[in-house]
Amino acid sequence: MPFIDWEQVPAEKVAEGITRKMVTGERLSFVLWRFAAGLHVPAHRHPNEQIAYMIRGKMEFRLGDERRTLSRPGEILLVPANVEHEAWFPEETEVVDVFSPPREDFLTGRDDYLRRG
Repeated sequence: MPFIDWEQVPAEKVAEGITRKMVTGERLSFVLWRFAAGLHVPAHRHPNEQIAYMIRGKMEFRLGDERRTLSRPGEILLVPANVEHEAWFPEETEVVDVFSPPREDFLTGRDDYLRRG
């Protein structure tokens, strides 16, 4: 399906306070996240490259040994493959992530680090 009505893409409740909408092609995944205030995504790494695009809110992000805060719509973060990272959300936040290749763990429900809450 080359044309997708975003409103028709179902939102998945991943854990308490975390929802996502996802569209996946052969070589990438496009994910819209909504994080409730006070959430923490624990340290993890994956073989996928990731680009994060801030929609609204505030995200404190650790990438390797560096920590930064993203709080302006349109800010972009590039996460290289296999680099450990984690995020904190002091307020309700929406972020778009693009992953290449697609996140198999998201497609199969093996994303336990997110589902534990």
